[in-house]
Amino acid sequence: MKRITSLIRAACLAAPLTVAALAAPAAHATGTWCSQGKPVRFAGITWESGNFTSEVLRYIVKNGYGCQTDTVPGSTAATETALSRNDLQVWAEQWTGRSEIIAGAVKAGTVKLVGDTLPGGTKEGWYVPDYVVHGDPKRGIKPVAPDLLSVSDLPKYKSLFTDDEEPDHGRFLNCPSGWDCERVNTRLLKLLKLDDTYTNFRPGTGAALDAAISSAYARGKPILTYYWEPAALMAKYKFVQLKMPPFNEACWKTLRDPNSAQPCVSSYLVSQLKIGVSTPFSQAEPDVTAFFSKVNFPIDFLNTTILDMTEHKVDAQAEALKFLKEHPEMWKAWVPADVATKVQKSLGA
Repeated sequence: MKRITSLIRAACLAAPLTVAALAAPAAHATGTWCSQGKPVRFAGITWESGNFTSEVLRYIVKNGYGCQTDTVPGSTAATETALSRNDLQVWAEQWTGRSEIIAGAVKAGTVKLVGDTLPGGTKEGWYVPDYVVHGDPKRGIKPVAPDLLSVSDLPKYKSLFTDDEEPDHGRFLNCPSGWDCERVNTRLLKLLKLDDTYTNFRPGTGAALDAAISSAYARGKPILTYYWEPAALMAKYKFVQLKMPPFNEACWKTLRDPNSAQPCVSSYLVSQLKIGVSTPFSQAEPDVTAFFSKVNFPIDFLNTTILDMTEHKVDAQAEALKFLKEHPEMWKAWVPADVATKVQKSLGA
């Protein structure tokens, strides 16, 4: 009896306690990673949708599958490299076709991309407020460009989007300098022969881009801008996306390649949002990987969630808890019943 008591005491003292790990009961996991006490390290994603998704996954992995977890901060390139080396195990929002590091790791077999967290994929392009095309009777705004449907229509509307500093030009609100989308948009302006009629305006930061859009929208003023989904502003405001020439994979590559001698026009690549998992972890924890493969959020829900985070200054962990408490009908479809029960119990429900 004395020996059994000593063994129990030793086992309790050996149980790891980390700040990042939430208390969780032994769970469904039958793999060999979590059962050995190895922490599941998540990339610290800096943008809202990725941060939110990461925290939802992390909570379920901790409380439903009994794993220790941690979050590893760092730049996108640094954490993607860490994933490829199994120094971290999960990258919760990988935009397919955008990372050479991940593409190389998938080809080498060190990383797997699983699931489809945003059915239909991302959206990127050039937008105008809906009231520019359709008006807004509630605000007393009449449509000023009812025939504006495509980027090919923009030359005749340059005076509508007048640039404050160059009144004989329209203003195209681009991404901040250094962003991948800024480089692509700059090439598109030239290839579409719009650089003679539109100023390529680059705000200093992403926040400045959002502020310029919000200011114009609040005043009911016409504005031409690049933007993307999922994003908070897409839930807050209503936009019309201008048609572009169809997507062409070869041309898309030339738009992204600064050394391309013959760039050509293409609309933006529709990226699928997937979960990057290191291959050793995926092999060790097939049940967790199966859970990842079922995760998905409708685009309108994700946009609204990001808007809630930004407008109310809610951090991703709090937003994830709110989601798990308020939308069990969504996340319970991703996991087995016993895992769902453990997660529900940890939430106090």
